[in-house]
Amino acid sequence: MDKIDIPFGRDFLQVSVPTGCVPHVLRKEPMPILPDPVQAMERALQEPIGCPSIRQLAKRGSKVCIVICDITRPVPNGIVLPKLVQALLDSEVALEDITILVATGLHRPNLGDEMRELIGNQWVFENVRIENHNARDEASLVRLGETPTDRIPIVLNRRIVDAHLRIVTGLVEPHFMAGYSGGRKVIAPGVAGEETIRTFHNFRFMSDSKATNCSLDGNPLHRGQLEILKAVGPVYSVNTIIDEQRKLSFVNFGECQQSHLKAVDFVRRYAELPVDRKFSTVVTSAAGYPLDKTYYQTIKGMVGPSQILNEGGTLIIASACDEGLGSAEFRESQLSLIRLGTSGFLDSIREKPFADIDGWQSQMQTRATSVGRVQLYSPGLSLGDRQATGVEMIDSLEQAIADSVAQNRDPHVAFIPEGPYVIPLLAPVEKSI
Repeated sequence: MDKIDIPFGRDFLQVSVPTGCVPHVLRKEPMPILPDPVQAMERALQEPIGCPSIRQLAKRGSKVCIVICDITRPVPNGIVLPKLVQALLDSEVALEDITILVATGLHRPNLGDEMRELIGNQWVFENVRIENHNARDEASLVRLGETPTDRIPIVLNRRIVDAHLRIVTGLVEPHFMAGYSGGRKVIAPGVAGEETIRTFHNFRFMSDSKATNCSLDGNPLHRGQLEILKAVGPVYSVNTIIDEQRKLSFVNFGECQQSHLKAVDFVRRYAELPVDRKFSTVVTSAAGYPLDKTYYQTIKGMVGPSQILNEGGTLIIASACDEGLGSAEFRESQLSLIRLGTSGFLDSIREKPFADIDGWQSQMQTRATSVGRVQLYSPGLSLGDRQATGVEMIDSLEQAIADSVAQNRDPHVAFIPEGPYVIPLLAPVEKSI
């Protein structure tokens, strides 16, 4: 194996394996591909999980809110939305009664050509009302009390609360805080208010060992999201799963919690990868476009491999970061992390009931940097952005790999091309006799 392709922006980097290295490529087993994605979407709507069909749920006069993920998630909306909207129209829902709400959380809005790309279908883009969620706009939010277990304030977008029919759509993949993305997560933090988002991203939640990739049982974020879901009322979900080439492998529709768990059961078989050893050198990515648009999102790719990184080892990650660091709030958090150091930074946020906006991402970065060195290949980042990352910048992946192998005196190198979409789990691997 001479070269390994690493997703980077909209393309790939061909990484030459340095002489003397022993590469271990960790990737999903080949996933089944749906031969006709459009037909699969139609079938999903006709064969719902735990609820009536769309034709029974929707009726004339229904106000419908369809929630979609923002541009940072490669959801195949061009397949999902046309069939979903058509099914609603066939059920005599008026076009003007359908709203597509973009679940931005506290991220920036998606506008113009970016919104067109996000929707993925010209007719839907031109004919259906589309709005960005604004977590800071109190006039567009509704308060529904608080969750019974952790007392998380439940503040949500009025569109989703007031709708007669609520449908969320999303991509189900490992998530470094919530266990798995999609389903209930599209509601919270997707269309939640700032108070809700900042509460369940505070130190107490983020420092919980169960708030991590592939973990649902005992995960406080998952628990809170389910309690918020219950407070909203009936919610239905379209769940999609894609393979390494972004081809549709799975789609279903149904009651939000039940259908989401079915999707999680499917993707677990591929995304969770048992690994029987640790490595002193790990090479990975932020999964390419659109996830690697910012350094903020890149941190997701650092956390997943940390379980198989030897103490003091080197984690090397490639990310285009075409939009730079991320939000202004995230920059301030990163500068605080650099100024205070890991212990001082964590102490400074420990007692805050409301997390600093985007500060949770800096906290998650410490999960990786507390294990070993983190090196970032992102040649397009400005000098100021590079300094605010708080990690080492490198100009060559090959040279960084060779240097790490030499310094650690270990030729074995783990390559995780798909970044945060594949989670290596340290566990004994059964060997056939």
